[in-house]
Amino acid sequence: MMKKWNTKDVKRTLPERLSDAHKGTYGTALIAAGSRFMPGAAVLSAIACMRSGVGKLEVGTEEAVIPYVIQHLPETTFVPGFYERLENLSFDQYRVLAAGPGREADDETEITVEAFLKTDIPVVLDAGALSKRSYQKRQGPTILTPHPGEFLRISGCEKEELKHNRQSILSNFAVQSGVTVVLKGKQTLTAFPDGEVYENTTGNSALSKGGTGDTLTGMITGMICCHENWKHAILNAVYFHGACADEWVKTKSAHTMLAHEINDLLPEVWKNLE
Repeated sequence: MMKKWNTKDVKRTLPERLSDAHKGTYGTALIAAGSRFMPGAAVLSAIACMRSGVGKLEVGTEEAVIPYVIQHLPETTFVPGFYERLENLSFDQYRVLAAGPGREADDETEITVEAFLKTDIPVVLDAGALSKRSYQKRQGPTILTPHPGEFLRISGCEKEELKHNRQSILSNFAVQSGVTVVLKGKQTLTAFPDGEVYENTTGNSALSKGGTGDTLTGMITGMICCHENWKHAILNAVYFHGACADEWVKTKSAHTMLAHEINDLLPEVWKNLE
């Protein structure tokens, strides 16, 4: 049975920011994102992550991308020589690992995903990190964030089949693969490995623009760091992602919103639900 995730659920599950907290309280996240020709994806996902409650963020990326990220988010730190040192890196210091925004599905990306999946840490995969693969059992959750086209590619199901049986197909895939799937689109669905499926109750066509998925990846990553319950973190990130778009269309055309404006809207939208 599909459930809806609504405002009441968000208010019930949002974490309190502890008065005696420090950056270590909310952990460090690592996002492997961006490439020479898609540096903006690293910027969008990084800002979204830091807006969403993480204590500290490190970005693993190509050297050419670093100046773009620093320009927009000086709070970010970087993993030196990330791809060159990848197979020898330890990930024990991170609370969440994310990969894919602004990346092609190439050897570097695949090696990154394989390294991340060997850990017991929550892993978020998007864009170039989404490939047709089998997922081994892990202690930490594996979260995939495909749009419908990406889901068709990684699942092998037919377009018409997904269109008419979205809930059951998504649930079956999540259970059989042992992953959580956030299927982006109108009424975004989130399916968990236990078979539960939730329908989001926010969002509109303003989100149908490049970069909004990168932003959602960052939001999920950051919210896992500040929520005790990782499922609530994902559902709340999806809710806020849509709620920012709903806030935008109150005074502006849905045609005009840009992905980075979700990050600008998030502080006020979040505050209104605390």
